[in-house]
Amino acid sequence: MGLGANYRRLWWSSAFGNLGDGIYLVALPLLALDLTRSPGLVAGVTFAGSLPWLFFALPAGAYADRLDRRRTMTAVTLVRVLAIGGLALAAWADMASIPLLYAVALVLGIGQTFFDTAAQSLMPALVDRDDLSTANARLFAVELTMNQFAGPPAGGALAARSMGLSLGSSALSYLLAAIPLARMQGSFRPVRDRPAGKLRTEIAEGLRYVWANRVLRTFALLLGVMNLVSTGMFAVFPLFAVDPGPMGLSEAGFGLLLTSLTVGALVATTVTARIEKRVGPAPVLVVSVTLIGLPFFVPYATASVAANAVAFAVMSGAGVAWNVVTVSLRQRITPDHLLGRMNATYRLLGWGGMPIGAALGGLIGELFGVRTVFLLAGLESLLLVPVAALVLTPRALAEAEGP
Repeated sequence: MGLGANYRRLWWSSAFGNLGDGIYLVALPLLALDLTRSPGLVAGVTFAGSLPWLFFALPAGAYADRLDRRRTMTAVTLVRVLAIGGLALAAWADMASIPLLYAVALVLGIGQTFFDTAAQSLMPALVDRDDLSTANARLFAVELTMNQFAGPPAGGALAARSMGLSLGSSALSYLLAAIPLARMQGSFRPVRDRPAGKLRTEIAEGLRYVWANRVLRTFALLLGVMNLVSTGMFAVFPLFAVDPGPMGLSEAGFGLLLTSLTVGALVATTVTARIEKRVGPAPVLVVSVTLIGLPFFVPYATASVAANAVAFAVMSGAGVAWNVVTVSLRQRITPDHLLGRMNATYRLLGWGGMPIGAALGGLIGELFGVRTVFLLAGLESLLLVPVAALVLTPRALAEAEGP
């Protein structure tokens, strides 16, 4: 890959870890559908998994700037093995329940806040500044391939045979992901110019840093709305897709449908860095916001599997383009000793709306039907386009990045 041995180890860990993600992200809602057909209860799994971003994101950022980031990622991966493995045993023993699903989703969500914050803070220690866009794009490529192309059909096919087998395969994937992480060489504890202060003081420093930077603040708030509406949509989408929903898909068919997310995403990982260098980051971001919002209208208009697959491909490609550009910019803008707290504050603003979106999606689905969720998601997303165009100008991005 040309980016160093430690980057290769991170890449392989990401491959196995995202395979585990892709399997359980299909298996959990399918297991929920086996237990209930209530939109509110099914959406509750997503709510429980995303809720920790509201309460644990800021402490996770402070600890990412104190602790060895690679060791944090390894520890969280092993916790995932235990949580998913325990749920697999419960499924095999026919002891799974909605409260147990919520508990496992909550544990995994807490782990994700610490893992993702440490992971995005780790990258600048692995590759040169000028290689960040390329390194992030390659990492997104393997994440998407395993998370959305390999994992979902595998999870759906295995779930059709045995839910315990599907979840057990996810736990095994996480165990394999821990091995290359443990083999990374060196220390990944941030270098600080002063001793760590009180946790509350350091959290406040990260909050002030992001909120004072107009570009970082806008990135986070735009992402927050996009994640709120997309989480609401996908929280109830299994009810629309899986038989007896309008699409009438089987469990395996549902997993295959989700692989359409990979097509556009993989294209985006190969071209985004080159397009960004040619036209600059600002046009890429405005077009991305537009193409993320439009596909929400497709499931509102039709239950066609082909049309929804194309919509998912467009949505995921635009989402990856947004992520490659914004993640790399954030990593270039922020000093290393603040990366963890910047990422945590960013995630709080950008991901904190996810449990709210899941709750709203379930409530609106219960009251007005799931198609109304899709319509409102599309309308709200398109309101973001003029904001992105007005604030994320080439001049604003260049000034934020500095010389």
